[in-house]
Formats: sequence, C-alpha cells, structure tokens
Amino acid sequence: MVLKLSDLASLHYESERELSHPVDHFRIGSLEVDTDYEPVIMGVVNLSRESTYRESVAPSHRDAIRKARILFEQGAQLIDLGAESSRADAPKVQSARQIETLIPLIRELAEAGVPTSIESYAPEVIHACLEQGAAVINLTGTKNEDQIYELVASYDRSLIMCFTPGENVRDNIPVKIHEDPIPALVEHFGPRLERARALGVRNISIDPGLGFHYGIDVDPIMKAQHQAQVLLHSGRLRVLGAPVCQIMPHAFDLFQEEFRIAEAIYTVLAHIGAVGILRVHEVARVAAALRMLAAVSVRPTFPNI
Repeated sequence: MVLKLSDLASLHYESERELSHPVDHFRIGSLEVDTDYEPVIMGVVNLSRESTYRESVAPSHRDAIRKARILFEQGAQLIDLGAESSRADAPKVQSARQIETLIPLIRELAEAGVPTSIESYAPEVIHACLEQGAAVINLTGTKNEDQIYELVASYDRSLIMCFTPGENVRDNIPVKIHEDPIPALVEHFGPRLERARALGVRNISIDPGLGFHYGIDVDPIMKAQHQAQVLLHSGRLRVLGAPVCQIMPHAFDLFQEEFRIAEAIYTVLAHIGAVGILRVHEVARVAAALRMLAAVSVRPTFPNI
C-alpha cells in the first residue's frame, strides 16, 4: 500500500496530544537549538574499517579530519565519531586504542570550530573525550549508566541516549518488531531519562536505534517497513520531553544501486514524524531535502501575483 495524505492525517489526528507535547532544546556546545524549527544534522565519520556504511569510513587521521570538515561545510552542525564498529562480529577495540585515535581528532576539529559527538559505551573513553572538549556523548550502552550520566553532568555536556536492550549495541539482541513500536520505546526510555536527569544531565536526546539490533533473520523489506513506521511515529515519543534523534536508514534492498539517495528520502518521513536530530552519512543530500521541506507549504503565498 502506498503512503497517502489520508494516512498522515489519521496519524496526526490519533497522535495530536503527543505531538503537541513540548520537548527540550538540544545544546551543542554553546549553541542551543530548537529542533522543532531547525532540525540538527549529525554527520557520521567512522574510524573503524568494519563499519557497514563504507563511504563513511576514514582510514587515517587526515582522512577523518577531511571528511569531518567536508560534512560540516555541507551542513552538519555536529560530527559523530566512532572508533569501534557496532557490529557484533567486528573486532573489539580496546579503550586505550580508541582514546589514542579520538583525542587528536577532537582537538583538531575543535580548533577548526567543528563540534563533535563521540559514540561509545565505555566510561574511560567517554571521560577522556569529554575532557578534551567533545560536545555530545552518543551513548550506545546501558552498563555503567550512572557513572556515565555523572560524567556528562559534571562537564555539562549533552547526551544522546540510544535504545539498547543489552549492555551495549554489540550484544546483538534482536529487536522485537511490534505492530506498534512506540509503547515499548517509551517503557525503555522513561526510567533511563528519569535517572539521567536526577543525576544532573540537562541536555538529552533519545535515539530509538534504527541502525541497531535487527538480526539476520529479519527480512530486509520488513526491516525497512519497521524503520519507516518508527520514523513516522517518532512524534509520539515527545511525551518523554526529549527531542528524538534518528539515523536515516539505507534500505539497500529497496534502493539498490541508488542507495545513496535513501537517507534524503527517509528525511522526509523523519521530518513528518517530528524527528529533531538526523544522524546521517549523506549530509549534502539530507541538507538539500531539509531545504526543500522548509521551502514548501501546503498553502504557499506568492507575492506580487
């Protein structure tokens, strides 16, 4: 069935209470963003060769700096750096090695005025990166949460809290695909948000983890359908009071050789679903999609006509 305007109208009518719930602004360093009016683009640079999106992989320090600066100039307000693949079958990278790789990048990008987010679940990595000026922690685990929340609060930085059914995203615990995915997400994030806020974290976004936890037994088309459904229904998560961060899917089985345009197409669904932070690899295409959405209106006005 093709998505129609009547479907979107029904979604809005049924979710009106949740959609009207206010959410906090999101802070990137000294910049505070109202994501309802200005969605944040988070560009991804992967330092692990095992990362699934090959175009985002930086083989060296210089490559990572170059890619990050290009993404920033293309419209990303934040660059997400990861030194270990989230794939369960990828080699683990010791914390000391991650720190050795990340710290020079954070320093050099900070000097260039490029804010960074660090994807990690290891307290020692997070501590070292906060010490060197990382603006955001993209938390991909639940183990040692109190320690990590206290660290983020002590540096007064922002936190992206990823959906993690296990201790970290590498645990490879398959997501349960429900007909309605939102209640389970509210149940997962509610207590974690309450705890993080109680420990002093003032700036939080939640990430339903559309890039993680799909087992090999999940049909790729079903996966794409589920990802689209969560994007369109993200506005219902506003009851938690935090902006929603989502990775834009790639849906290789649907887009095939045109997979690089997938993130821009999914951006339209994310915008309809009130997603505030878009974690993407194809920044230029996503920025163009957002410009298009900002330019169009159901009832446009044409001066001098």
